[in-house]
Amino acid sequence: MEHYSVQRFVAIVTFSFVFLGLFALLAGFGGGIRSEPVLSELLGLEEGSNNTLHIALHRKLLHRADTAIVEPNRIWGDKCSKADIVITQGPTTPLPSGIPTYTVDIMNVCVSGCDISGIHLYCGWFSSARLINPKLFKRLHYNDCLVNDGKRLVNGGSISFQYANTFLYPLSVSRVVCV
Repeated sequence: MEHYSVQRFVAIVTFSFVFLGLFALLAGFGGGIRSEPVLSELLGLEEGSNNTLHIALHRKLLHRADTAIVEPNRIWGDKCSKADIVITQGPTTPLPSGIPTYTVDIMNVCVSGCDISGIHLYCGWFSSARLINPKLFKRLHYNDCLVNDGKRLVNGGSISFQYANTFLYPLSVSRVVCV
């Protein structure tokens, strides 16, 4: 009996040293080649902050720098801007083959009552396993997609379509024409 308790004690002590060594290495106490504390980066702690723990999602979403919502800086003569087009998209029921699908809504939210045409989006190499009506949305070239066949989208109007691909494409407005 005593032989098993000695083995258990040795195993616990060994595990504790391995765990503490790993923790010390991650915390930056190991004297490694990195000078900044790795554990702080992993836990999202910042120097000079109150060091509250920010829980991160297990998957990081890809964000492009040019997709931030920008409030229009209107001068009295400006009728509309590309900030008046709002794009939302979210997952929907997958195809029977298992390919994920997404619904996209493109809305004209112009507060001055303007109609907008010639709506072009940054869309990368957009493609879909589900056919999309090209009068609603089509890729012209790399990173250039046309909405509503270039025709006007009335104030308060929206266009909706679904596409199927293994990942969500980041879509953002590249240019518009105020009507």
